[in-house]
Amino acid sequence: MKIKIVIGSIEAYGTLSNTETASAVVNSLPFDSVTHRWGREIYFEVPLELELENGKEVLEIGDIAYWPPGKSICIFFGPTPSSRGNEIRAYSAVSVFGKVTGDAEVLRAVSEGERIRVEVAD
Repeated sequence: MKIKIVIGSIEAYGTLSNTETASAVVNSLPFDSVTHRWGREIYFEVPLELELENGKEVLEIGDIAYWPPGKSICIFFGPTPSSRGNEIRAYSAVSVFGKVTGDAEVLRAVSEGERIRVEVAD
């Protein structure tokens, strides 16, 4: 399954894994939210309340994850304030359920408070 992420003039796509988290996200699409920045991560609240699934704290560029404490989806594209050195580290464990296809660096242009829409990609 693929998703489309639209933030202003920025479009990004993601490929989702075969996990319970990914299924729950797909079943709730489409949804709109507001972006927040945390280092080189954007995150946004979603209308889901999910348990942690195969939790990870150290991630890769382009990882798309669900963060249970914040009921948010996070997209990572570089170090965060929790990172040690050049690693990409979440604030706390997240459920990785997908990966940005293409260059996740386009998300660097996203500002705090921008509207975001996530939908199933055609």
